[in-house]
Amino acid sequence: MNYTSRNSLTFTEEQAMLLETSREFCRQKSTIANVRGQLDTILGYDRDVWHEMVELGWLGIAIPERFSGSGLGVGGLVPLIENMGRAMLGTPLVSTVLAAQLLVRSGTNAYSESVLQRIIEGSPATIAFLENSDWGDKNVRCEIQGDLIIQGTKDFVSDAIAAQMFILPVMKNDKLVLALVDRQQLSENAIVPHVLIDQTKRSARIDFSGVEVISSQIIESDKVIKALGDVRIVGALLTAAEQAGSSAACLNTIVDYLTTRKQFDNFIGSYQALKHPTVDMLTMLDSSRSFIYHAATIISDMSIDRDMKIACHMAKAQATDAFTYTADRAVQFHGAMGFTYDCDAQLYLRRAQWSQQQFGDAAFHRSLLASIIFDD
Repeated sequence: MNYTSRNSLTFTEEQAMLLETSREFCRQKSTIANVRGQLDTILGYDRDVWHEMVELGWLGIAIPERFSGSGLGVGGLVPLIENMGRAMLGTPLVSTVLAAQLLVRSGTNAYSESVLQRIIEGSPATIAFLENSDWGDKNVRCEIQGDLIIQGTKDFVSDAIAAQMFILPVMKNDKLVLALVDRQQLSENAIVPHVLIDQTKRSARIDFSGVEVISSQIIESDKVIKALGDVRIVGALLTAAEQAGSSAACLNTIVDYLTTRKQFDNFIGSYQALKHPTVDMLTMLDSSRSFIYHAATIISDMSIDRDMKIACHMAKAQATDAFTYTADRAVQFHGAMGFTYDCDAQLYLRRAQWSQQQFGDAAFHRSLLASIIFDD
């Protein structure tokens, strides 16, 4: 990536290649029919598709070369995630990527390096960030007791059903640390799936109480707090990229309908009441992509500074507003049919309602922006 200017927006050769490769892959592997076919499944995705993604090396894109990754950085992931959002492809890729980022940024040991290798080889992982539904609440009540036994529950853990490794912030002797828990260490009924409005996504409540870990499964370093904050920022950026892709697909659905549906012998897209809002959707989407790729241009794989935070906050706020508005208009423009389960517009509306909350909604990110800008 080019870091020469904090006002720059570049598109590297690697990003262009990933954009083209992933666009074709997602177009073939995740048609709307495929998406609907996975809505009621346990995992929410096709295992064969996941294995193909692993073979393409996508799980190692942002992992440094010293850990056998590609070393292309977080910015290299953005085109891929955008295309996954465009195709509504539901896999644990984002959750797994964020888990790897947290391990790399927190400081590794032999155990966590083996986890990174498992991730590259295709083992899904996730971070158990939350203990309630509030992304603004950073209090951690889950703890490791003196005999290295975890006590506590984590909520809304993304892709918990598929994950083979869980990374959770916990308190140990009044210090925030990370615990790495293998799926086999959980009790039989520890994972309780949530029913989400977005049926292409999966999350669950996990009771980690009684899980005994060994010292190598605990990451204690001065980097943990900063790493957690940085990964939340990265998560917001990747969610914004996914939102932009879904928003683009939603807009295409709207345009297709406006140019085929007739009323009073005219295509309904010719009426200003529908034409003008559609233009607004396009300009909002273009603004979202500008913010997102600017953030992808300057974001660091080492430590996230003030300018990077500003860029990512702006990207998530704009992408959330754009997708929420576009998905809402999609349902409205389709009329009564738009409210039915058979209409694809409701798939985008459900995705918009869920994704706007992930890593904080637009108001949350604007409040963080205000605190950064006006406190200087």
